[in-house]
Amino acid sequence: MKKYYKIAKKDLFNLCRSLTGQGVRKTLSIIKKEFKNLKIKKIRSGTKVYDWKIPPEWNVKDAFVLDKNKDKIIDFKKNNLHLVSYSERVNKIVHFRDLKKKLHFIKNKPDLIPYVTSYYKKDWGFCLSYNAYKKINKNSNYKVIINSKFKKGFLRYGEIFIQGKSNKEFVFTSYLCHPSMVNNELAGPTLLLALSKIIGSKSNNYSYRILIIPETIGSISYLSKNYDKLKNKINYGFVVTCIGDSSNFSFIRSKYE
Repeated sequence: MKKYYKIAKKDLFNLCRSLTGQGVRKTLSIIKKEFKNLKIKKIRSGTKVYDWKIPPEWNVKDAFVLDKNKDKIIDFKKNNLHLVSYSERVNKIVHFRDLKKKLHFIKNKPDLIPYVTSYYKKDWGFCLSYNAYKKINKNSNYKVIINSKFKKGFLRYGEIFIQGKSNKEFVFTSYLCHPSMVNNELAGPTLLLALSKIIGSKSNNYSYRILIIPETIGSISYLSKNYDKLKNKINYGFVVTCIGDSSNFSFIRSKYE
């Protein structure tokens, strides 16, 4: 497990992941170097999955806010949590009264940068700590630059299948769509990948399927493509998330218990 923790910390943590894009692609390619049985699959933008649709691929090169002295008061390259995920391209000067409508912070956790997304609504914004927000001059203009791009691309996910004596399956899933977070992101995939090594080294009665997917739309997409094939095979399904801290384990039952 320590080996995979090091990969997560050194190679994966700082990548700018979202539902789609270069960050997800690079993350999966790094994982595949260690887990050769990982299959990377993709679904084209615009594909209907039940009553949802795969969004366009989003990539960002840079994003920042400049004050009148041309100092960056918010800088995506210092921390990729600063940019609202799926922000559209922006290049304009705005007064603080307009900029503040696009800023996100948490008053009761003044040192933390929140994580905010706008996956399915065209918008833009920045996230910062409340302490940083308080330091901003409220009577000034600011230049906002977001160098992002939407294109017809793919939603990507990873799948590992380990055949057992029986075709009955245990399915474990976790998600891979958050940048620079551990408990609510990399802890799940890291544990499942380590688990796949343990399971794969043994003779098993059951078969095991491990999915590393973008949250919500990834699950919907996978089910829309594979439900008929898997519905009679799955014995149990588990979503593994928020397991990177020292809190007690929790278990949430499905609505059918």
